[in-house]
Amino acid sequence: MQARFTVTLAAALALAAATAFAAASGPPPAKKVPVTDNYFGTTLTDNYRWIEDLSNTETTDWIKAQADYTKGVLDRIPGRDALMADFENLDAMRPAVIGEVVRKNGRYFYRKTLPTESVGRLYYRDGIKGDEKLLFDPTAGANGKSVSLSFFEPSEDGRQVALGVSEQGSESATIRILDVDKGTLAPEAISPCWQGIGGWTADGKGFTYNLMNSSDVHDKNRELNTKAYYHVVGTDPKSDPVVLSAEKYPALGMKAEDLPIAAFSDDHKWIVAVPASVRNEQTIFVAPAGEVTAPTIHWRQILKADDEVTQVMVHGDELYLLSHKNAPRYQILETSITHPDVEHARVVMPEGENTIRGINRTKDYLLATTSDGINSQVFEYAYAAGKWEQVPLPRSGSVSVGGFDDTSNDAQAVITSWTRPTERYDFQPATQSLALSALNMPANFTGLDDIAVDEVQATAKDGTQVPLSILYNKKRVQKNGQANCYLSGYGAYGISRNPGFSIYNLGLVNRGVVVAIAHVRGGGEKGFAWYHAGYKATKPNTWNDFIACGEYLVQNKYTSPAKLFGEGTSAGGILISRAITERPDLFGAAIANVPCANAVRMEATPNGPVNTPEFGSVKDEAGFKALYEMDGLQHVKQGVKYPAVICVGGFNDPRVIVWQPAKFAAALQNATASGKPVLLQVNYDNGHFTEDKKVAFRNFANMYAFCLWQTGHPDFQPKPAAAAARQ
Repeated sequence: MQARFTVTLAAALALAAATAFAAASGPPPAKKVPVTDNYFGTTLTDNYRWIEDLSNTETTDWIKAQADYTKGVLDRIPGRDALMADFENLDAMRPAVIGEVVRKNGRYFYRKTLPTESVGRLYYRDGIKGDEKLLFDPTAGANGKSVSLSFFEPSEDGRQVALGVSEQGSESATIRILDVDKGTLAPEAISPCWQGIGGWTADGKGFTYNLMNSSDVHDKNRELNTKAYYHVVGTDPKSDPVVLSAEKYPALGMKAEDLPIAAFSDDHKWIVAVPASVRNEQTIFVAPAGEVTAPTIHWRQILKADDEVTQVMVHGDELYLLSHKNAPRYQILETSITHPDVEHARVVMPEGENTIRGINRTKDYLLATTSDGINSQVFEYAYAAGKWEQVPLPRSGSVSVGGFDDTSNDAQAVITSWTRPTERYDFQPATQSLALSALNMPANFTGLDDIAVDEVQATAKDGTQVPLSILYNKKRVQKNGQANCYLSGYGAYGISRNPGFSIYNLGLVNRGVVVAIAHVRGGGEKGFAWYHAGYKATKPNTWNDFIACGEYLVQNKYTSPAKLFGEGTSAGGILISRAITERPDLFGAAIANVPCANAVRMEATPNGPVNTPEFGSVKDEAGFKALYEMDGLQHVKQGVKYPAVICVGGFNDPRVIVWQPAKFAAALQNATASGKPVLLQVNYDNGHFTEDKKVAFRNFANMYAFCLWQTGHPDFQPKPAAAAARQ
């Protein structure tokens, strides 16, 4: 009995110290200036509309003051710097990280980041086993700014590379053209580009690209009525002709918010136009590739969104289509590119028990990846033989596979899992052989055998079984409810939380933290039906599934509510903001990372209109009702005991504008009755995310340290005042 009292007293002292630590000086107050809007007879009050005006110094000064206050709090959390060092040390256990690998004319181009480097450099080799040569270092001449390589695209002959360089995580890249053999840059610079290069012409004279209207990520018109252009290397970009836009080709039915993307088919016979949005179902037009320089391109539609095709591969004059039409777990169809008829297309791979996640190609094979929701399978289809065969894999986990081009059967496969680092393989479909690539970077992590993975099902509010992946150190964690637990969820766009190795997860697990990943509806783990069960009007399933996963972790004694902290990033901000406003008692802390936390106002952001196909629009009644239910800010209530919350924004974020997390933080700070801190962390050297490891390590260490402090992890507790005074 005495021992139990001692533990309780120690916990109380720690909690008191933590509360005093946070309350020593509160965050800058957020004033309330009520603004009312009426949507279809429903009146909403927004007390923080003033924060949306980022041109007003009062707003930016308040955001900066909040950021400075948060930095002061975070800098004083014991263990934060040690956790950041953990990430750095874990990163150093792998010789390098290889990013995307592209082959053109026998040359291999790839991004590589050494442990000693903050961002990746561009390298190339003549042949996979050729000597490695540094081609481009984005940090050269950075003058202290965080600068990264956003994208790169080599020409077909491998002699030039169009690349994009971004500063401070903004994703507003400047395109430069590099001569590979000479190592020199062409004089022209094209900006601001976000979506990368559409593709080079076969002769290497030029390429297509899309341009934003402004480099200011806060400009509401930045992404409206943008255009795709064609650029000839060595010419003035101001004279580049428009290849695709709503204005030039009104008959195509493009919307102002669509992003016009123009690319080329593998054989360069066709130029392909895609009015892109966040909708997975594609609308595609084609024209002869030679028309790219013509004053008028004669576009011909081959796919409409109602065909429900999400991916296309071209083989000669044949189209291979991944479609969920009448097939929630997807099927693969074949039709002609010259006379497309999706309604009567031949079924090449019918819908099966597992979800077909993607298709790719080589010269003689179509490749398909399927998934049971956790582990992937790979199948190959020989065009000549007309049949499928499953490819034996060297290990289980998540697999991505693809050919380098359609001129050979050379392919690559990348395999990863929760507990095994990523491995890169050379794949030969003809022999179904996979061998570790010369570009594979073997890591030497210790303690991986001590990690247990429990793949379980949580029962949601409506009885649906929701997959939940749970990682923990079996030597350090006992299922007695005493472990700190990090629960992460997303649930949007049909994106699956596939198993993948993460040094951030490993850093937490090594400290005795349970890491759990909720595979909620709105994701794609169980196919199209699973995705659309957390979409627009059904979006409440997303956060209800997340809540069910939290309850499972508590009921099965992985953790307790006081030690559970949830996280949602980007569109996952809907999930976390609504989970803590719906069930504030279930969480000790929460991370709202670059969150969509004010869904009703998303259309007022630069990236909002293009996202209406995913979330809905306030311009129609059904859309408004769905968005209101998603809106965390609108569900914050005065006097509720909310958990400790850290809201994170990137000042240069082009995807979720910084005022979304800022408004949510302001509402929580003014409403909460728990006495627990609500912080607004603003990264001025970051956007939606960053490739810069130093920035990323700091950002994740800040978020995790805050929550581990607030959920009582011993490594992150300030000393009680009395104990500190005695030392």
